[in-house]
Amino acid sequence: MQLRYLPRAFRLASALQVPELSPVARARLQALTVWQETGDWRLATQVFGLSRATLYRWRGRYGPTDLTTLESHSRRPRQVRRPQTPAPVVARLCQLRQQYPRWGREKLAILLRREGLTLSGKTIDRVLARLRATGQLVEPPRRAISARRRSAARPYAVRKPRDYAALHPGDLIQVDTLDVRPLPGVILKQFTARDVVSRWDVVETYGRATSVTATQFLATLTRRMPVPIRAIQVDGGSEFAAAFEQACQHQGIRLFVLPPRSPKLNGAVERANRTHTEEFYESYTGELDLPTLRRAQREWEQIYNHIRPHQALGYLTPAEFLAHHVAYRPPSHMS
Repeated sequence: MQLRYLPRAFRLASALQVPELSPVARARLQALTVWQETGDWRLATQVFGLSRATLYRWRGRYGPTDLTTLESHSRRPRQVRRPQTPAPVVARLCQLRQQYPRWGREKLAILLRREGLTLSGKTIDRVLARLRATGQLVEPPRRAISARRRSAARPYAVRKPRDYAALHPGDLIQVDTLDVRPLPGVILKQFTARDVVSRWDVVETYGRATSVTATQFLATLTRRMPVPIRAIQVDGGSEFAAAFEQACQHQGIRLFVLPPRSPKLNGAVERANRTHTEEFYESYTGELDLPTLRRAQREWEQIYNHIRPHQALGYLTPAEFLAHHVAYRPPSHMS
């Protein structure tokens, strides 16, 4: 049945002086007024974006002589759950937490059980939360204890600018070291360089990773890389400081250093290290002295850059990619 007219109390209320109402109560009064004047509850729901149930609920609580009945009421339950944990147990739990502020609920439950007090982990969480909320329990602040020294200011290397993009071969060469442990007690250091655009790799192994050997590898890299090197990106390892940094500055090569603990920013050369590990070292059966290993690496480097297809390059080799996209000079070979 459609309601054509509202009760007489609604019409009488329209003549009353409107008290100071909140915006919420005033909007509710306006919705009921539209319903009263038009007799169409559908129109009121459409205009004010309400449901029929909401409109009827407001009408049920509406007092024609007291417009404040349209104000928002507290939604607190009539019956609120009261804490059941005895006060002495709460006090003891608070003492234990203050004595051992970093121990969790399971450890605290065991300490209470040793004293003949049984509380579940969830109950302990609720009690501690209530103590913190009421200010009875103040947790000590966490203090950083890292003794890591600040990195010394680099005289030449900088963070790679956000607007620096590697668009052409040679724009950015990522360099990293790889630990090679073929036998117990045998540790070798491979320097790996990858051009992020052409995927051209240069690898060389040394007995140690120092700034001197890194500088030697830089000389090797400039000879074997078939395009001019404009920028190199390295991590914060000590081997890429001192003499290596000076050599980059002397040759006019921009040197970018990564933020701490961010190897993903050197993802291209990290992926190269995995490839060289899986496809070269895991199948290498030759001698491990440096001259023999380096000769084998040179053969593998030739295969990698001239024979092995690269999916990222549309299954071209790095040499084919460079031949199709840029004019490049053949790399000079080491004796």
